[in-house]
Amino acid sequence: ISPQQKPPFPKSEGIRFGSKNCHNTLSYSTHPKRVLAVYQNTAVSPISTSSGRALNPIIVIDNYDSFTYNLCQYLGELGCVFEVYRNDELTVDELKGKNPRGILISPGPGTPQDSGISLQTVLELGPTVPLFGVCMGLQCIGEAFGGKIVRSPFGVVHGKGSPVYYNEGGEDGFFAGLPNPFRAARYHSLVIEKESFPSASLEMTAWTEDGLIMAARHKVHQHIQGVQFHPESIITSEGRTIVRNFIKMIERKEAA
Repeated sequence: ISPQQKPPFPKSEGIRFGSKNCHNTLSYSTHPKRVLAVYQNTAVSPISTSSGRALNPIIVIDNYDSFTYNLCQYLGELGCVFEVYRNDELTVDELKGKNPRGILISPGPGTPQDSGISLQTVLELGPTVPLFGVCMGLQCIGEAFGGKIVRSPFGVVHGKGSPVYYNEGGEDGFFAGLPNPFRAARYHSLVIEKESFPSASLEMTAWTEDGLIMAARHKVHQHIQGVQFHPESIITSEGRTIVRNFIKMIERKEAA
């Protein structure tokens, strides 16, 4: 585990932790089939409480990755109610039954084929539910719509800060408030292959200097978006803003 990472979510252990700065508490159930994170904050109001749907949780699919903790910490600090499930702890139908207001697919080891329900979640819930894929989460989006996941032609990167450029002309708020380029943390050996990129369904929205795909979104269902880098790492200069923009994307869809 790198210095930027915290320990992975415990499985079937009751643990509580809090932040002195924002007075929030995340509690985990001991239910053998679920890891539940409940946001409780006395200092920060939820970003949106104007509709009943805003009370539904954001579901985080944890692909057995220690960075999931950091992503959830941002969600908690931003006032979200969320639940965290390992990628093999519930079915897609059970996920649908929770009526989530948004879905976040975490990073993880291996390929999208190792991501449990993540791939099917993109296909079955993505068209109607705002979905944010991080690292493997982006790769799941790419593969779900016909792209190939391949080894990066530039080799493995682990904890590298790289300038990431994004398309301001077609930008819809996901990178709002960020400089162009911005610095982002990269921990990956795989990428969506540029030559087989499914341009009929997806559009590339961010990239590195050497042309690697760093973000993409669905052309029709633009609330399906993902990034190859890690917004939750301290190496990423504007990571919290990106997570906040995901929440704003949820709110825009709820208000539509």
